[in-house]
Amino acid sequence: MEHNPSSISPVFNSIPAEKWIAAEAPIHRVLNRVRPTSDSEDKRNDVVRYMRLLIKKVSGTVEVVQYGSVPLKTYLPEGDIDLTVISVPDSRNLPLNVYHALLAEEHNGNDEYKLKDIRFIDAKVKLVKCVVNDITIDISFNQLSGLCALCFLEQMDHLIGRNHLFKRSIVLIKSWCYYESHIMGAMYGLLSTYALETLVLYIFRMYNASLASPLMVLYVFLEYYSKFNWDKFGISIDGPVNLSLLPDIVVENPTHHALFGGQFLRELINLYTVPCKIPAENRPPFMRKVVNIIDPLKTNNNLGRSVNLGK
Repeated sequence: MEHNPSSISPVFNSIPAEKWIAAEAPIHRVLNRVRPTSDSEDKRNDVVRYMRLLIKKVSGTVEVVQYGSVPLKTYLPEGDIDLTVISVPDSRNLPLNVYHALLAEEHNGNDEYKLKDIRFIDAKVKLVKCVVNDITIDISFNQLSGLCALCFLEQMDHLIGRNHLFKRSIVLIKSWCYYESHIMGAMYGLLSTYALETLVLYIFRMYNASLASPLMVLYVFLEYYSKFNWDKFGISIDGPVNLSLLPDIVVENPTHHALFGGQFLRELINLYTVPCKIPAENRPPFMRKVVNIIDPLKTNNNLGRSVNLGK
């Protein structure tokens, strides 16, 4: 019989209640060690102010906006800062101008802010990368999709509620993925943060009523995805997607009892989706990779594209 990925379900009752209770204290200690603190917030906000000042010296008309794990407050102690520079109209020369401005600042020196390791990534999506006071910074340009993803995830956390259970669960699962299993880090051929957040969001959609703590979410996350058939299926926030039917996104056995009704979720996704200027028939199809995770805000974007099997 063919394994049905939708049939996987957590069996909380197989674990005695006293074991769940006993595990909560060490999990709480782990979260206290890795989650954002007021000191780490202040340190990152100070660096962002410095970077914003440098970039605005290049062009006073731009806006420098944070997105990603720092404003979402789900970053780990080693977490980087994601900035995007919004310019209207779009300036082709702006990425290089910012790069040269940072090189000049590094040459001049600054006793308070140690700027180093400045790189310009001349790809389709141009990036400037640097390190300030030992914090890695990625600077993109007019990338509204990252801002929309931030707003979407904030809304999901608000709707799930329970003292930010979604965010607390992301921090715990990121900790396991980064420190224990070493499967996080898009630049190293591993999972990106947004891919992981999408995986966690699907767990909440399916099992929300059963989830009372970050530990329970981690348990279901490991139980579900360790048995998932990644060779035959991708994953979306609506459920497993049959890879043999790509480029069509066809969800296998979609549930009608998921958290957030389908129509409500569609409206929310439409609210946070960046309008595409390319007609639907001319857009590139979803590209199948080793791991296939459908971006909830852009269905032809494979969030698992960074993952490779290595040698």
